[in-house]
Amino acid sequence: MSASLQPDPSVIGDVSTPPLAVLPDLATVFVARAARLRVYAEVSPLEPYLSFVAGLVDAQQAILAGLPPVEPPDEETLERAAAHQMPALDRSSLTLDDTLEQTLDALFDASARVAMPAEAGEALARVSAADGAQRAQMVRDVLAHAMPVESLAEHIYVAAALQVHFVRLAAGLDVAKLVPVGDGICPACGGPPVASLVVDRPNAHGSRFCVCSLCATQWHYVRIRCCSCGSTKGIGYQEIDHSPGTVKAETCEECRTYVKVMYQNKDTTIEAVADDVGTLGLDLMMREGPYRRAAFNPFLLGY
Repeated sequence: MSASLQPDPSVIGDVSTPPLAVLPDLATVFVARAARLRVYAEVSPLEPYLSFVAGLVDAQQAILAGLPPVEPPDEETLERAAAHQMPALDRSSLTLDDTLEQTLDALFDASARVAMPAEAGEALARVSAADGAQRAQMVRDVLAHAMPVESLAEHIYVAAALQVHFVRLAAGLDVAKLVPVGDGICPACGGPPVASLVVDRPNAHGSRFCVCSLCATQWHYVRIRCCSCGSTKGIGYQEIDHSPGTVKAETCEECRTYVKVMYQNKDTTIEAVADDVGTLGLDLMMREGPYRRAAFNPFLLGY
């Protein structure tokens, strides 16, 4: 594998006025993710892991119907967040309440029916047996992206449950009340992007949206700009030679990081979380260079 630096051409044509954000669709987000993972699994040497992750995403979808309703932020909280240019959902105030406890238990139970390596099964048993204090700490670890190396496998399951919880919360927000909150920060939940998508949609032809790694909200972000620090200087693009050109690493000389940009306008089946996992080869190639990965994906912990 090798890299090729090339410009990211601007789209010439229709003038678009993209929305600030697109909220997740509960009916499709996990279904599309699992299906895309299986497309990669069919042709990848990482088939066992990709199939495991697809099964875990199936478990996320399977538990949705049986969960109790989530409690949305009240109007005063939403107005205060907007006034101070803060995310609508406050990650720092999340507590291990009954709804989140039930989400964790449901995800752990559903995951037990997924085919997985022995090590993953042992990690599932450990996290399922964890007490309230241990679970609360793992929730904090995931939200802070500070997972201990010795328990990364356990944290994958907690992260999967948190994705379900925050996707449900984000899906219930009023998109018109969201405000921009800063570079690389989801306006719904404050999460970092897993990747960005260049799309071809009504009112968004050739526009780019960052995709939240936690709640799956997409927010508009101008092209040729670092998704991590916001710099427009020294932006480059690297990809694996002879790849289809639909997934590239967007690099920044200012902060020396990269986040993948995915061209959904060229391949409408791209799903950010799944394609990030499926293009792990690009991350392995980037390890050989000076840039560190700035994106977060719970299914790529350790990479």
